[in-house]
Amino acid sequence: MVQIPNTPTSTDVARLAGVSRATVSYVLNNTSAVRISEATRQRVHQAARELGYVPHAAARSLRAGHSRMVLMPAPAIPVGHLYGRFLSEFQWALGRLDYTVVQYGGAGLDGDEAARAWAELRPVAVLVPGAGLGPQGVAVLKRSGARAVVTVGPGRVEGAHALLMNHDAVGHCAGAHLYARGRRRVGVVLPGEPGLRDYALPRLAGVREALRGTDATVTELPLAYTEEAAAELAARWRASALDAVFAYNDEYAMLLMRALQDEGIRIPEDVAVIGADDLMLGRLLRPRLSTVHIELPSGRDLAELVDRAVRDPGGEPEVHTVLGASVVRRESS
Repeated sequence: MVQIPNTPTSTDVARLAGVSRATVSYVLNNTSAVRISEATRQRVHQAARELGYVPHAAARSLRAGHSRMVLMPAPAIPVGHLYGRFLSEFQWALGRLDYTVVQYGGAGLDGDEAARAWAELRPVAVLVPGAGLGPQGVAVLKRSGARAVVTVGPGRVEGAHALLMNHDAVGHCAGAHLYARGRRRVGVVLPGEPGLRDYALPRLAGVREALRGTDATVTELPLAYTEEAAAELAARWRASALDAVFAYNDEYAMLLMRALQDEGIRIPEDVAVIGADDLMLGRLLRPRLSTVHIELPSGRDLAELVDRAVRDPGGEPEVHTVLGASVVRRESS
């Protein structure tokens, strides 16, 4: 007969740490209303680790009157290294505030239909990347018990907190830089990957705004993220007479640069190229890739916004315009 070991309890943790059960609860639930010394906190955490004690999520939810789960639907678009790093910081910061972060796949679901699927999990908060969620979806989530719905994207949704990503500024930086470098026939890549349109069109609009009233022209360049598509575009390049290109981001810029070089088109002598995101790989190219450096909001700040909204679900939704942009000039432009 297999002997099943007893599950450690908070009483066991308190006994080993030499503190009360209440103190264990305060420490492991990250309660800020009670002052506890750092030495005591470390002793409690050490005891919990030694015993293999894990707080019971359902019991904590009952005591709090809501879950501690923050749901993060997986983005329907390639997020890249920059956004992925931001999400990692956000998850870490939420963990420090005693929330459990769960990523939800939900392939094939979109908008308000997706919101109904998220609501079934009864999260206390939902972080929605990109566009697609509407006011009805926000209402569904709130009726299911979500105290905070935060959207991260180009627009605001009624009833939700919003981090507005100002992608126009990215395009404006790129367009202004190319014009300052003497370029007058500017191409702008519109990526063919699904879901990127909501980001690409504001970047295109930013380039147009930067060049409005000047003698420069702007040409849209639809491009799939394949070597074949880049080679086809490069083969037509001389006929287009374009002398510069903002390639949406660094990945598309690198794809197009290689295709242009294979056609014997010199960079930057014949064509100036600039991307966005400031990826490490861009610095390793020859010529090194000029780019728009993007500043995302702090993951810690976003975690604190979520925590405020959970504590005060009736508060007015916060709206913050984020996404700083600045040009990093290198050899390709």
